[in-house]
Amino acid sequence: MSVSGIQGQLLEVTVVGCTKLKDTEWVSRQDPYVCVEYGSNNCRTRTCTDGGKNPTFQEKFMFTLIEGLREISVGVWNSNTLSFDDFIGNGKIQLHKVLSQGFDDTTWPLQTKTGRYAGEVKLIMHYANANKAATGYAPSAPPCVYPDPGVSQYYLPPPAQGTPRAQPPTTYPAPYPYPSCLPAPYPYPSYSPSSAFPQSAYPPPQPAPYPPAPYPACSACPPPPYPPPPQASPYYPPEGTAL
Repeated sequence: MSVSGIQGQLLEVTVVGCTKLKDTEWVSRQDPYVCVEYGSNNCRTRTCTDGGKNPTFQEKFMFTLIEGLREISVGVWNSNTLSFDDFIGNGKIQLHKVLSQGFDDTTWPLQTKTGRYAGEVKLIMHYANANKAATGYAPSAPPCVYPDPGVSQYYLPPPAQGTPRAQPPTTYPAPYPYPSCLPAPYPYPSYSPSSAFPQSAYPPPQPAPYPPAPYPACSACPPPPYPPPPQASPYYPPEGTAL
């Protein structure tokens, strides 16, 4: 990724702190500070009193970038009051990542003058004009394309040598007419709209006259008395006959 065209642009550098520093004090705790150098610009953090091996700074600096210069020099010192400051270690900070991606929060190693391990320093760098590319993101899904309904989606084997390949149909054939399994509906008799039911073959009943006719008169003959009178018995002689 190209990082050209940085001349005169601003780079923000925040010195977060140091860890596992080489201890230059025998009795008390050391008081470290950090010097940051880029080109002819030198910046120094405050002294972290009694910071010991793990001082914290959280100080921000702004540097004007120089075309062709892709690293920053960092040095860590122990502040002394009555003598010269003690050198703890230094290191080189590479700018390729921050110039290409716009952000870098790497922890960088430090070494002594003899090249031994002297601890680590953490920087957070921001570059607002980075040429960011979408390399860290998953590619977007391709657009959804629906198949043409007139083109067959099945695989067709290649035709034989010299045989023209059949073109896929452009339209679907008409659907096959399925035979009807149901019998024809029974023809029900139709009725005239004026009658909801068929006409009856019997004449309609005639209405009864009102008031009804009186009952017939009683017979002129009186009914026989009850019980009936005694009759002459053939087994007994009639009255007045001597035995």
